[in-house]
Amino acid sequence: MNTYKFIVEVEDLRKYYGNIKAVDGVSFKIKQGSIFTLLGPNGAGKTTTLEIIEGLRTSDSGKITIFGRQVERIGREEKEFIGVSLQETNLIGNLTVRETLSMFRSFYKKGLNVDDVLDFVSLKDKAKSYVEKLSGGQRQRLTIGLAIINDPLLLFLDEPTTGLDPQARRSIWDLLLQLKKQGKTIVLTTHYMEEAEFLSDWVCIMDHGKIIREGTPEDLIKSIGGESVIEVEVEHSDGFFEELSNIGLNYSYNEKHKRLIIKTNNVLETIGILLRIAEEKGINIRNEIIRQPNLEDVFLTLTGKQLREE
Repeated sequence: MNTYKFIVEVEDLRKYYGNIKAVDGVSFKIKQGSIFTLLGPNGAGKTTTLEIIEGLRTSDSGKITIFGRQVERIGREEKEFIGVSLQETNLIGNLTVRETLSMFRSFYKKGLNVDDVLDFVSLKDKAKSYVEKLSGGQRQRLTIGLAIINDPLLLFLDEPTTGLDPQARRSIWDLLLQLKKQGKTIVLTTHYMEEAEFLSDWVCIMDHGKIIREGTPEDLIKSIGGESVIEVEVEHSDGFFEELSNIGLNYSYNEKHKRLIIKTNNVLETIGILLRIAEEKGINIRNEIIRQPNLEDVFLTLTGKQLREE
């Protein structure tokens, strides 16, 4: 297997649609053998960025170096070494799992043995089952099997665990970590912050077509400070929030989920102040949570949005 320090290098990538700057001067590097995660709210430009690197779109300008070679666009030669699992894969329901993998294998000059892939994604006992009969978790494992059937160096996975229960999601995480151990490079998008925090070696956060912050999950979390986080459920009240601002509390409010989030270095004092003001204003506080900061807090701090918000 060829080795590269950076398997992908993107420099000043741009893609405009009229006045809409979908990708506006994006630059990043992806280390070989790592899990690289691109995060962003809907409309941030991450899907367009990845589709350009996958060869599904062309850029307006910018440089892409992939597998050690600068290319104007991703062509057939590069696609032989790329695996892609899109957010929604329309499979043929009346084909069996084995037939589906065999069909995809026929698209490539080289690749893996179908039985080996069935083994790897734990679908050997479902080889003769029709695709339409698979559960959500089994279907996701099949789409990963299809993405690796050509034994790619570089694997793109767009929200691979969306809609899965926690057990099925963990099963996919285990598969991805096994692929990383094999030396595969994985480019991931996800709407689950705990997934990004658990799996990622490097995270890029996009908003409005630009990379606004990047780093390891640990460094990104440290960058917003080491304060504890208090979360409570509370109805919006101008007087209540005005009082919080007056005393200088560091807070944000999620209108959709009615969640007040406060960062503090003194949990007991802050809770006392919060309860006192709530009592004075006749505000009912529910579902209190105290925790350490995580990647969700980084995202909220930088974008003002939760990742699942439309």
